[in-house]
Amino acid sequence: MPLPDRAELRLQWTRQMLDDPEAPLVRASNDASFRSYWRARSLGRDWIVMDAPPGKEDIRPWLEVASRLARAGVHVPEIQAADPERGFVLMEDLGDRILLPELTATSADRLYGQALDALLAVQLHADTAGLPEYDEARLVAEMELMPEWFLKRHLGFVPECEQWDVVESAFRALVTSAQSQPQVFVHRDYHSRNLLVTEVASPGVIDFQDAVRGPVTYDLVSLLRDCYIEWPVERVQGWALEYREKLAAAGFAVPGEAAFLRAFDLMGLQRHLKVLGIFCRLWYRDGKAGYLMDLPLVWKYVREVGARHAETAPLVALLESAIAGRDLTLPAP
Repeated sequence: MPLPDRAELRLQWTRQMLDDPEAPLVRASNDASFRSYWRARSLGRDWIVMDAPPGKEDIRPWLEVASRLARAGVHVPEIQAADPERGFVLMEDLGDRILLPELTATSADRLYGQALDALLAVQLHADTAGLPEYDEARLVAEMELMPEWFLKRHLGFVPECEQWDVVESAFRALVTSAQSQPQVFVHRDYHSRNLLVTEVASPGVIDFQDAVRGPVTYDLVSLLRDCYIEWPVERVQGWALEYREKLAAAGFAVPGEAAFLRAFDLMGLQRHLKVLGIFCRLWYRDGKAGYLMDLPLVWKYVREVGARHAETAPLVALLESAIAGRDLTLPAP
């Protein structure tokens, strides 16, 4: 007898876990990875099924990090059942009110306030023992996605030897800054598409399986210099400094305001250089074109923030010459 296909296996498993042979299953959302999410309804309650095909995704890190965050008091989906061998998780449905469309000039202080309170709980209470380190090798490997996928593949620009010196000098400065910061639990994608507005204990936090132990400003800048929404510089810096005060009150050895904002800037620059490469890779390797539309904002962050700091201004100039006014949302010929 042939094995059931993935869709049939997913449906059978869900109905078995719910003890409901009639439970329907409909797509809830996709992910930038190979994971997909499905909504089931049984006995008047909605559930989410995560499908992570074995061989392409391993749900064990997700389950392990979910447990750490739950113990820290963060609102992550409560797990009803999990099958790591087959790649399925049945969990609480946190709804579909992602933070991004809820953010307005008037709601931002309240919604970001909730998100920053949750982040503080993570950084104060989430266990980091055994997590991968956000070390030099990992930081550099991420930034190297930019020349590979953004410069070479998207722009058709191959740096010459002396131009590589500019790239590597900036990378070195960014790594040094990141490693000089207090090291804490880092979600790595703590932004408006991975936070959900919930009726109780908002926000709900998702997509945390790549957590590491790393710089204290990483998740902060992911949230406040979000690749999908932009806020005035003064407002972003105000939120960042308010968070600095919370860290100080909690006992963190944080630097002065100017030094903290510099660390915040350089951490965001490391992230956004990585994202320039990731968004291009999602199109050229994975066929996900929508991310090209987000490149202009990410490049704006890189240009404006990088130009403010002597260590990274030459890299910004190099990137500007490579872009040469091109519309970044258009695929390479």
